[in-house]
Formats: sequence, structure tokens, C-alpha cells
Amino acid sequence: MAVSISHGAFDPWQQLQLHQQQHLTEGQFGATATFVGTMRDFNEGDDVRSMTLEHYPGMTEHQLEEIIREAEDRWSLQDVLIVHRVGEINPGDPIVLVACWSAHRAAAFDACRHLMEALKSRAPFWKKETLTDMSHRWVEKNTDGYSATTPP
Repeated sequence: MAVSISHGAFDPWQQLQLHQQQHLTEGQFGATATFVGTMRDFNEGDDVRSMTLEHYPGMTEHQLEEIIREAEDRWSLQDVLIVHRVGEINPGDPIVLVACWSAHRAAAFDACRHLMEALKSRAPFWKKETLTDMSHRWVEKNTDGYSATTPP
């Protein structure tokens, strides 16, 4: 398990490859599920120029590790990686990487989704947007990651 808070830009695919090379053995896993979240240039009907993402150092990492432990108790996972960006972020920049490795795809998919939704609702991050008119506002709520999902 690894949690990283990045104070600058990061390449999610490079992070994924590096973690896999350093922490997993070829043939040890049969599935890797990943989620990469990037900043969009709109929110709540407004154009967004940039965002400042703040966190509570120490507490944020602890909460992310707790979320991972819960997932590891629920699913059979070989490893988990979460990388989350803080600081000044521009549209198109990666903000978050969540990756799960497991023997089978069901555990990897389900755990990855669970981790992302738990992170969005429980990890202590705060977003302050700068709109194109240069006004600022705090983001008060996250979108529901399950609202558009229809069970199979």
C-alpha cells in the first residue's frame, strides 16, 4: 500500500509503472484497475480558470491509509496506490490516481471504485476555484460518483 501527496504536477502513468516495478512481481496479479481524475475547466455552470487544492498534512495521509485498509479487508488485493495532488492546479492537470492490483478483475474494479468514492467523501481536501472573471469560491460539495450508474 502506498499513499503520496504531490505538491506539484505528476504523471499518473509514470507513477503507476514505477509503483508496479518496485512493489509487485510479474505474474503476482491478474488485474490492475486504475482511476485518474483531472481538473476540468467548468463547475456548477461556470468556467473555471484554476483551482487551489488544500489538505491537512498528516491527517490526510492517515485517512487515505485507513480507507485503503478498509478496502483490503473487504477485497483480496495485492497492492493499492493513491497519489493526490495539492496546490495550484490548472484544467487538464491530473489531480488523483487510484490503482488496485488483484488476482481477478472483480476485486480490482470494485475496490478502485470504492476507494475513489471514499476518498471524495472522507479525505480532508478543500478546493478553492478561480473563475474566469477572477472571482474565487470554495467548492462546498463533490459530485456523486454513483448518480449516473445503473446496476447491470
